[in-house]
Amino acid sequence: MQRMHLIKWLCYAVGYVFLISGILKLTTNDFKVAFMNLGLPFPDTILFLVAVSEIACSVLIIARIYVKQASGLLIFIILCAIYLTKLPVLINQGLLRFAFEARLDIVMLILLLVLWQHKPGK
Repeated sequence: MQRMHLIKWLCYAVGYVFLISGILKLTTNDFKVAFMNLGLPFPDTILFLVAVSEIACSVLIIARIYVKQASGLLIFIILCAIYLTKLPVLINQGLLRFAFEARLDIVMLILLLVLWQHKPGK
């Protein structure tokens, strides 16, 4: 019973972070510039797809439906984000700067893995 209570709050916290992140990606020009600087093809389209995916997955996680599937997609997104934006920091500025820059990404990745492995009703 206690574990279900914690999972519920974990869903709210993870969902909140990705909901806000997705909304900001759609409403703030800073993200367009950042995506263009990554050198990805079709950065506007990728930004839109990532933002909509984050919003949709966060709503599913908050509602606690299709949590495993939504967590899986967000795990993929955050791993891509770490690879594209944080790995260069590790290479160019060192481990300590990487650890600082990637702290939220790493925490969210761990929380997403907990949700992904969670068995509903247990």
